[in-house]
Amino acid sequence: MPLIQVKTSVTQPESKVIESLLTTLSAKLAQHLGKPESYVMTSFDSDIKMTFSGTFDPVCYLEIKSVGGMSPSKTKSMSKDFCQVIEDELGVPKNRTYIEFAGAEGSMWGWNGSTF
Repeated sequence: MPLIQVKTSVTQPESKVIESLLTTLSAKLAQHLGKPESYVMTSFDSDIKMTFSGTFDPVCYLEIKSVGGMSPSKTKSMSKDFCQVIEDELGVPKNRTYIEFAGAEGSMWGWNGSTF
């Protein structure tokens, strides 16, 4: 049920870098939310034409969704952690990364032919 999507303007890195990034984010998201990693989904899109602050310098947008488990203190902690990971792995500065946190009702999240 937790989902983290990464969208960035950076040129697609090597497959190993993407795999490392996604597995790191998956484990960290499960840890932050206190949910089993077996429910976490990740995705990565690169080479997207994006601007931030009026420039085409490298930029990143993360979308994090979950059924429950998010609070202001957790989202603040996740923002710090995930911005650092993006900077370390993709070279996008923290001040050029936006993160959208979205909570979902269980009835609005489908899985395995049903909903949560």
